[in-house]
Amino acid sequence: MLTLGIETSCDDTGVAVIRNEREVLCELLSSQIKDHSRFGGVIPEFAARKHLENLLPLVDTALKECSINGKDLDLIAVTRGPGLMGSLIVGVMTARALSQSWGVPLIGVNHLEGHLFAPLVDAEDLKPPFLSLIVSGGHTEIIRVDDFGKYELLGQTRDDAAGEAYDKAARILGLKYPGGPEIDRLAKNGNSKAFNFPVPLKNTDKIEFSFSGLKTALLWQVKKLNDEGAVIPVNDLCASFQRSAVEALISKINLAVKITGIKKVSASGGVSANSTLRAALENDKHFRVWLPSLNRCTDNAVMIAMAGRNSWLRGSRDYCCDIVPDPSLHDF
Repeated sequence: MLTLGIETSCDDTGVAVIRNEREVLCELLSSQIKDHSRFGGVIPEFAARKHLENLLPLVDTALKECSINGKDLDLIAVTRGPGLMGSLIVGVMTARALSQSWGVPLIGVNHLEGHLFAPLVDAEDLKPPFLSLIVSGGHTEIIRVDDFGKYELLGQTRDDAAGEAYDKAARILGLKYPGGPEIDRLAKNGNSKAFNFPVPLKNTDKIEFSFSGLKTALLWQVKKLNDEGAVIPVNDLCASFQRSAVEALISKINLAVKITGIKKVSASGGVSANSTLRAALENDKHFRVWLPSLNRCTDNAVMIAMAGRNSWLRGSRDYCCDIVPDPSLHDF
C-alpha cells in the first residue's frame, strides 16, 4: 500500500511516500525558517505563498525519487487542521486536486494525531495503551491512547504552549528566531540553578500545564538585572528557564502515569527535540519512553501519511470535496 502524505499546517512544506505501515520511500521537507527569521516569527500570508511555490515541485520530486506516478498511489493523506488557515488551504486544495486527477482516495488527517504517530515510525514495539505527550509551539497536552482512534485528552495547557513560552522567552533575551533551539543551545553552557524560577503547577493534583507565569518570571528577572546595570547572564537564564519548563512537563507526565497506571510514554512535537527534555524523559525510572528521531519531532509528512493510512484501515472514509481546512480543529 503506497500512501502520499502532505503536511502544510504552518511554515514547513512536507511531502512523503510510505509503503505499508512505516517503510519510508521518500521524505522531503522545505523549511521556511530563513524566510521568517527576519520577522522574528511566522507571517501567515507569507507562509501560504511559500507553500504555493514549494508543494507541487516537492510532490513531483517525491514521485520521481520513488519511480512511481500518481496513479500508482493507493491513498493520499493531507493535514486538514489545526494550523494556519492559509497554509492549510494550500495543502488541502492541492491534495483534493491530485486525488481527483489521479483517481486516488483522499483522507484528511488531524495534525495532532499526526504528531502522535511520529514516534511510531521507528518503534515497532510501541503498542497501545500508552500516554502521548504532544509538546510544540501551539500545543502542550497529554493524550491517553487506548487504541489507535480511541483517544482521551487527560490534560493540556491553561495558557501558553511550552514551545510558545520558549519563543517568547527568547524574544525577552534578544535571541534569534526560532527561539526554542537557541535557548536549548545556550543552556548547555549555563547554570540551571543560577535563578530559582517557579515550576508551574508542579504540585497540583490535576494534569494541566501553564507557562505564562514562567515567562513573566523571566521577564521580571531580566528587568531587575537591567535596572541594576548588571551584565545579563544569558546562558544561566536560559538554563534556569529550561530547567523549570522541563520539570513542569516531567511532573505532569509522572502524575498521568500514576493516575492511569500506564507506564509507556511517547513524546512528539517540536519541543520533544529539546535535549534537556529528551534526557529527562529517557532517565525517568517511572516509565519507558519512545521518542521520534530529531527530524520528525517538528512537522513532517511521514507522520501524516502514517496517521492517514492507519485511519483508512480503521474504516474512516472522506469524500474528497468534503475535506475542508479547519484551523481550530482539535478533537481526534
